[in-house]
Amino acid sequence: MPSHSSNPGGASCVRRRALLGTAVLVVLVALAGLAAYLTRDGREPANAPAPHASSTSPSSSTASPSGSLSPRSRPHSLPIPPDTHDPIAFGKAAAATLWSYDTRAYSQAELLTALHRWLTTETKYADPASVDAVVPSPVLWKEMAANGQFATAKVNEGHFPDSFAQALQANPGTITQAYVYAVTVSGKQSIAWNGSPAGGAENRVTTLAVQCRPSNPCALAGVMPSVAP
Repeated sequence: MPSHSSNPGGASCVRRRALLGTAVLVVLVALAGLAAYLTRDGREPANAPAPHASSTSPSSSTASPSGSLSPRSRPHSLPIPPDTHDPIAFGKAAAATLWSYDTRAYSQAELLTALHRWLTTETKYADPASVDAVVPSPVLWKEMAANGQFATAKVNEGHFPDSFAQALQANPGTITQAYVYAVTVSGKQSIAWNGSPAGGAENRVTTLAVQCRPSNPCALAGVMPSVAP
């Protein structure tokens, strides 16, 4: 990825991220890797597993879902954010959405548009690039669509990372500027495609930044570049 440190736009991005980290998300800097997330040059992809185009070969590394899921299952509709003021509940719903897709039902562009509706409208806190990074590229999506590939997700658990909870307990007032919470979610993703047999599911875990102001329903701020336990 080209460096942006030598041009005004890149410097502006760094200053904006630094300001965000010091003046707004003070509590979150306790999370490992979050300072880099807020101040890094440019938008680097988050460390979330990206779907791969599948084949019917037995050596395929993608996991087909457990149970009776098949390519003839009813296509999934585009995701709609839940109306909740609970950051953990929202984080679990967002993680399940980010781990799910259906190339049979909509285009890659339509999925991106739908996912952006989950983002906070406060643009200085929103990181759409971190969400885009977990969606297959248009080229990969086309290959996946040719095989009718789709994925479903099951969430097992969601919680505030220990470092975040401890920092919040030590200084609860810091959350009241941005109301952005760190939420770590674990679960399983199941992938299927035309002719794929039933099989197992792959474990998934991610840490999300979720904004929940008292006056508004929760919204997604972004996907963290690393998982906070």
